[in-house]
Amino acid sequence: MYKELNPPVRILMGPGPSDAHPKTLQAQALPLIGHMDPAFVQVMNEVADLLREVFGTKNKLTLPMSGTGSAGMETLMVNLIEPGDKALICINGLFGQRMADSAGRSGAEVTVVEAPWGEAIDPAQVAEAAAKDKFKLIGIVHAETSTGVKQPLEEISKIAEDNGALFVVDCVTSIGGVPIQADQVGIDAAFAGTQKCLSAPPGLAPATFNERAVDVIMNRKTKIQSWYLDLQMIAKYWGGTKRAYHHTAPISSIFALHAALGVIHQEGLENVFARHARLGKALQDGLEAMGMELLVRNPDHRLPDLTTVRIPEGIDDLAVRSRLLKDYSIEIGGGLGVLGGKIWRIGLMGHSCRERNVVLVLGALETILSDLGYKFDKGAGLAAAQKVLAQE
Repeated sequence: MYKELNPPVRILMGPGPSDAHPKTLQAQALPLIGHMDPAFVQVMNEVADLLREVFGTKNKLTLPMSGTGSAGMETLMVNLIEPGDKALICINGLFGQRMADSAGRSGAEVTVVEAPWGEAIDPAQVAEAAAKDKFKLIGIVHAETSTGVKQPLEEISKIAEDNGALFVVDCVTSIGGVPIQADQVGIDAAFAGTQKCLSAPPGLAPATFNERAVDVIMNRKTKIQSWYLDLQMIAKYWGGTKRAYHHTAPISSIFALHAALGVIHQEGLENVFARHARLGKALQDGLEAMGMELLVRNPDHRLPDLTTVRIPEGIDDLAVRSRLLKDYSIEIGGGLGVLGGKIWRIGLMGHSCRERNVVLVLGALETILSDLGYKFDKGAGLAAAQKVLAQE
């Protein structure tokens, strides 16, 4: 028997998706227009301009690919890599592993540089590896969603440039939460997702390519292995004087992204970054005041929008997360891969990055952990967070 959907209302404070901004949900309910309609082409142009703002670039080829962030990763790999190319991929978490896997599936011979989960990649190791071979690209994750590490990019970008390699970056968890500054850093190609700090529903993968990357794509010797993600064709739909049909664009999703980017533009990008930084520090200070250990030891490498904290000894992961969901309607994430059952991932992303959520999750954790026998200075977490929140 059919029943209409009636999903529960949640406070999404995991690694994504985050709470969608009401304006993005309203935008999805707008009437459909055709994907070749001049009015929709204008929307496409505006979305591309707004994406350039959050990526920090003037790249002409900047667009949302149809698909989630993983489709963005595949887009970069299948378009930039030809069979037999060599790729140097940096791995310090699950999504670095996926990038390496995607590069290999696209035909690359993959070499990896690794760091322990919870630490940033060491540029010296990248330089050493890059000097040993001729690599088509060097890939890295800017904001590793599995660990909460914010990776410094400038030194590794320079290594890529000095070695004639394209610098390719996963910005899924950083876009709209921390500065990317693609042009200033020297990023040749980057991809992201819409469902985290952009506060839009999942389903699109923003991507950007500079002229160097575009030249590689347009002058390949072999056919791009994916028809659906073929930028030689899709670029003609998203740019040029005459739009060439490729596939039916996800119109309502693009309306939602337009609204989400508009919210960021109106708040001001620097204000958005400052909000994430301030509230992220409030949460992290609060957790530490409760005697909990943050996974990322170097404060400079901690993401403000995704905090990873070690689960206290003797505390059951699922018991806490289940009670958060049942009693408070709060969703946080557990660990992935080698960190499964060892950490919690708490997101303050986009529309979820609000003072009330910091106070709510800390208060809820205090109650639940106390009930489970964890010993700490009650009230200390909220007090530490309030010190940060009181600062303007």
